[in-house]
Amino acid sequence: MTDKKNNDLPQQAAENTLNLNPVIGIRGKDILSSARMVLMQALKQPFHSVKHVGHFGLELKNVLLGTSQLRPSDDDRRFNDPAWSQNPLYRRYLQTYLAWRKELHEWLGGSDLTPQDISRGQFVINLMTEAMAPTNTLSNPAAVKRFFETGGKSLLDGLSHLAKDLVNNGGMPSQVNMDAFEVGKNLATTEGAVVFRNDVLELIQYKPITESVHERPLLVVPPQINKFYVFDLSPEKSLARFCLRNQVQTFIVSWRNPTKAQREWGLTTYIEALKEAIDVVLAITGAKDLNMLGACSGGITTVTLLGHYAALGEEKVHAFTQMVSVLDFELDTTIALFADEKTLEAAKRRSYQSGVLEGKDMAKVFAWMRPNDLIWNYWVNNYLLGNEPPAFDILFWNNDTTRLPAALHGELVEMFKSNPLSRPGALEVAGTPIDLKQVKCDFYCLAGLTDHITPWEACYRSARLLGGKCEFILSNSGHIQSILNPPGNPKARFMTGPELSVDPKTWQENSSKHADSWWLHWQQWLAERSGKLKKASATLGNKAYPAGEASPGTYVHER
Repeated sequence: MTDKKNNDLPQQAAENTLNLNPVIGIRGKDILSSARMVLMQALKQPFHSVKHVGHFGLELKNVLLGTSQLRPSDDDRRFNDPAWSQNPLYRRYLQTYLAWRKELHEWLGGSDLTPQDISRGQFVINLMTEAMAPTNTLSNPAAVKRFFETGGKSLLDGLSHLAKDLVNNGGMPSQVNMDAFEVGKNLATTEGAVVFRNDVLELIQYKPITESVHERPLLVVPPQINKFYVFDLSPEKSLARFCLRNQVQTFIVSWRNPTKAQREWGLTTYIEALKEAIDVVLAITGAKDLNMLGACSGGITTVTLLGHYAALGEEKVHAFTQMVSVLDFELDTTIALFADEKTLEAAKRRSYQSGVLEGKDMAKVFAWMRPNDLIWNYWVNNYLLGNEPPAFDILFWNNDTTRLPAALHGELVEMFKSNPLSRPGALEVAGTPIDLKQVKCDFYCLAGLTDHITPWEACYRSARLLGGKCEFILSNSGHIQSILNPPGNPKARFMTGPELSVDPKTWQENSSKHADSWWLHWQQWLAERSGKLKKASATLGNKAYPAGEASPGTYVHER
C-alpha cells in the first residue's frame, strides 16, 4: 500500500456504504457449504483438475524465468507501489499470486457445476484469495519501508491497533477514527429545531437563510438503516443547506433507533408516523401539499406511502424525489447468490428471536461482501503500516449504525422473496393495497452509474413501476457519492435522457451528458414544482407545534 493509497482510503470506502443488501444476510453454513462443494469438485473431476494444475505449472515456469505477462488489473490499487513491478522478487511474488488466483477461477468456471453454484464458488474463492493477497502480509513493501522509517514503531502501533479492535470492534479493522467527530458539533450543524416528535420519529425544521421561500415545503425521508445526517454532514456538502440557499422550506425526518421493545414496528408503523409528520409540516407552513425526497430504504417507505395516499384518494404530495432506491427487487448482486428460501427464513428468524437486526451485524456482513475495500485496506493501513484509521465524515456516519425492528426486517425480507411492489395489490400497508401505477405525481429519480449497492439498471426498472412523469438522472458516481454531490466538483458528471424506454441501455445510449453536479439540475426541477415565493417566517414551528430542542435532536444520539 502506498501513501497515496492510504490517502485514498476514505474515497474508496465512501463508495461502499451500508445499505439494504445485508438485510437478508449470509449464513456461515452457506459459505462453508460452498467451500465444501468447491473442494469436492476437485475430486469429482480429477482430469479437469490435473489439467489446470498443469496450466498453473507452465505459468509458474514463466514467472520464474521472468517471461510472464501477468499483471494486476488497472483498477487494483493494492499493487501501486513501484516495488511490485520493479523489484524482481516482488514481481515474481505478485505474478505467482495472480497465476494461482486466475487458475482457480478458470478451473471452477470450466467445471460441470450449475451457473449458480459456480457463482457461489467464485465468491468463496474470492474471499480466500483476497485474504491471502501478498499485500496483506508483513512483506508488503510499503510496510517494510514504514518499519525502517519509524524504527519499528509502525509494527508496535499496528499491534496496538489490532489489540484495540479485538476488544472494541469484534476483531474487525476500524474504518474510521470515531473520536474525530461529534454529531451536533462538527456534523449536522445546520441551524434548526425539532418541531414534532412521536415514538417513531423526530421532525426537524431548518431555519430559512433567505428572505423569501417557496410556499411548498420539502420533507426529506432518510433510510431507516442509517441516520439522517447524511443530508447534513458538513456545510460544504450539506443537501439541507443547499435547499435552504435555494429558498426551499426544508424539513427532515430523524428516525428513532429501535430496541427490542419496538420489535413489532413494521412498514405500516413507519407510514403512519410519516403521515403525522406530513400533517405537521402542512400545518406549520400553511401549504396544502408538499414535496418529498426519499433515499435508499427511505425511498421504499416514501413510495409506499404515496401508494397508500393514492388508494385513499388523498393528494398531500405534489412531487417527489427518489435517490438510489430500488423498488424492483430482481437484483443481480453478490448477496442474491445466497438468497434462497432457507437463508431468507433464517434471516427473519434471527431478527425475530433478538427483536431487532443490529446495524453492526449488517455492517459486518456487508464488509465481507467487499473485503478488499472494507477489510483488507484497513488491515494494511491500521496494522501493517501502523496508521490511525482515517478521520472522514462519511465513514463516521456509515459506522454510526442503527437497528431495524424485527417486523420491518421481516417485511423487507419478504420483498426480496416476492417482489410485491412490482405487482398491483400484492402489498398491503396501513389497510390499503399498494398499486404504484396509481402514483401519478411527477418524480425525479437519481441513480449512480458505478453504484453496486443499488445498481442503476434496477433503479431504472423501479422508476418504470410508477405512474407519474419521471425525470431520470444517471450520476457518474457510486452509491453515497451520487447523493453527496455538491456543485463545483470538476469530476462530477450526469446524464439526462428521453422518456423511459423498456431497455435501460437504450435510454443510456440516447442520453445527454452534462458537467458538474446534478444538484443544480434538480434545484431547477424542484423550483418549478415548489410554488410561488413568499416571505420567510422569522420563527420555527407555530403555536400548535412550537420549536423544541435544537437540531439534530435527541433520536440521532440514541445507541
